[in-house]
Amino acid sequence: MKLTTLSKGFSLALLLTLGTPLVASESVHWSYSGEGAPANWGKLDTKFHTCSEGVNQSPINLTAFTKSELAEIPFNYKASSTEILNNGHTVQVNFEEGSSIEVDGIKFELKQFHFHTPSENNINGTSFPLEAHFVHASKDGELAVVALMFEEGEENKILAKLWNKMPMKAGEKHELKLSDATDFLPKEKDYYRFNGSLTTPPCTEGVRWIVLKKTTTLSKAQQEVFLKVLGHANNRPIQKTNARLIAE
Repeated sequence: MKLTTLSKGFSLALLLTLGTPLVASESVHWSYSGEGAPANWGKLDTKFHTCSEGVNQSPINLTAFTKSELAEIPFNYKASSTEILNNGHTVQVNFEEGSSIEVDGIKFELKQFHFHTPSENNINGTSFPLEAHFVHASKDGELAVVALMFEEGEENKILAKLWNKMPMKAGEKHELKLSDATDFLPKEKDYYRFNGSLTTPPCTEGVRWIVLKKTTTLSKAQQEVFLKVLGHANNRPIQKTNARLIAE
């Protein structure tokens, strides 16, 4: 992945999101429990100060919506995935160049998607068993994340393909050729929108969040497999909304 056009701040943020090893992430251990738990992220490293000092942090409880005329988002997903990896914090699928969305007249390239259990964002106080984050970056390093919620129900066939290739140990990765990510998404793509941050250190703000209203399903067994592989829940607690508007 080429990062020469990314701004310095977002270079670090995006690399950490993609699970790429960095000196900062290797020397500073963050986690979802114990001394490295979310409540302590801002104290672990000066680079993580936004985790505790930021005012537009993610995830949030989406409620008290502001009625808006949100533009339809073109999903131009064409490229194939390259690999599925377990970075110890999540299971992630990386993509070749060639898939994108357009938000605010800006093209955002799909870099990867990954999962959180239970969901990080809530909708009207409701938590979901699984949430997928599709991470996109513009040529200038701006980020846009599309969130998809999973409800317990029928087995998810696309998820089954991923789970069959899922690395069982942190640091492992396997080749994965998923034709494109479109099959994962619902046909109806109405969404909520808010301004937020990365949900992992360094918790960089200025991220465009698009949360799809339509959900998909996964079986209880599929959620349990993911949780067993990680060995722990990987959701950051809900953050304060503060003065932000949540558009729908």
